[in-house]
Amino acid sequence: MGNYSPTRFSFFLVRIVRFLAGLSFFGLLFFPSTAFLQTTDEKRAALENELSGINLEIAGLSNTITGLKSEGASLDRDIKLLNATINRANLNIKAKNLEIAKLGDSIVEKTQTVQRLSVRLQHERDSLMQLIRKTNEIDQSSFTEVLLAHQDLSNFFMDLDSFDAIRAGLKNSSDALRSAKSDTEAAQQALEERQGQEQDARATLEQNKHIVESNEKEKQKLLLITKNKQKEYGKVLDDRKKRAAEISAALFALRDSGSIPFGRALQYANTVSAKTGIRPAFLLGIFMQESGFGKNQGSCYVKDKITGAGVGAKSGTAFARVMNPTRDIPPFIDIATKVGRDPWNTLVSCPQEVGWGGAMGAAQFIPSTWVLYANRIAKALGLDTADPWNARDAFMAAGMYLTDIGARPDSYSAERDAACKYFSGKRCSQSSWAATYGNQVMQKASTIQTTMIDPLQNT
Repeated sequence: MGNYSPTRFSFFLVRIVRFLAGLSFFGLLFFPSTAFLQTTDEKRAALENELSGINLEIAGLSNTITGLKSEGASLDRDIKLLNATINRANLNIKAKNLEIAKLGDSIVEKTQTVQRLSVRLQHERDSLMQLIRKTNEIDQSSFTEVLLAHQDLSNFFMDLDSFDAIRAGLKNSSDALRSAKSDTEAAQQALEERQGQEQDARATLEQNKHIVESNEKEKQKLLLITKNKQKEYGKVLDDRKKRAAEISAALFALRDSGSIPFGRALQYANTVSAKTGIRPAFLLGIFMQESGFGKNQGSCYVKDKITGAGVGAKSGTAFARVMNPTRDIPPFIDIATKVGRDPWNTLVSCPQEVGWGGAMGAAQFIPSTWVLYANRIAKALGLDTADPWNARDAFMAAGMYLTDIGARPDSYSAERDAACKYFSGKRCSQSSWAATYGNQVMQKASTIQTTMIDPLQNT
């Protein structure tokens, strides 16, 4: 092809020089000024100092609360305990506001970094594409065409050197593109971590606001007891005990496993918490969510060993994908047989719009996943065989799995993401469907904590 000309090539070389000069300028733009860094560092240091002082006060109040809880119940003790709890919650609110302020500055910085890196990444992509196009253009020109286009042999050999430089530039630009892509991904991950920390701080702040509100109401009620103190206070204690008994006896529904008293469910959750560190209210929120999901979606029986087809337990409706016949039916038969169940008349989840059903018991593990945890569950509970339809075993299975996928009791965002993964295998940010599930679990966990667990602990 005869499309080569010295003029076009010289123009291209000028653009390359300008591009390289632009890279140096772009590099200067990438870093914030020293004055900005100093201002930000000073602000952070001040926030850190204030936060450190508040945390010392919180630790002192926590020791006071622990000491008061060890004393016998009395009106004076309860008022002191409520005051200390309210004061600690208010300090926590102040601390979380400081953390949010500190994180806010960091999030702004990291957002700007991601934006700058994204521009750099696109810049590198554009330059690489230009180099590739020009290299192809040069490669398509024959040696004879290039030679005849030059009046002067010295200019010809200078251009040959330039061709080599362009080809070397291709490798450099490819390397720069990979570096820019890696830097952008790292900055995006750092930004998401900061955003998660801010979400945690806001969740804790709201939780402490609720603590202040509910404890203030309780304190005002106690302060109204002026005459016949002991008699009136005795009535308060009786009301607490009555409420605790009602909570403990209330039935806690479990998917495909019936219902158990809430007191027993909390006992199982506390056992799991001691073994795994999972927060009891969060674990109970998962099971409450699964129970409600089961009522909405229904359960099935698998009937065909070869195809995995089955029927709806209540409707008798035929379903084609109740259980994966190669992955799950063999371990399902083994699990059911070991715990004395008829596999063809044992409830499992029905299939959804995408994928297979076949999840078992309250924790809703598919058989192939359950076998991965069975030995760990049995060892933790001192059993010979773990049973997915036994609430105690299901609680341990869910607690272990949630911990494995990142749930932490000190992080709202980590718990929420773990709930989303429990449901779909994806983080909340990757699926709006999973995010809805995660949000509902966290709402249920909050309700369980404040209306059920806290009243039991305050008796």
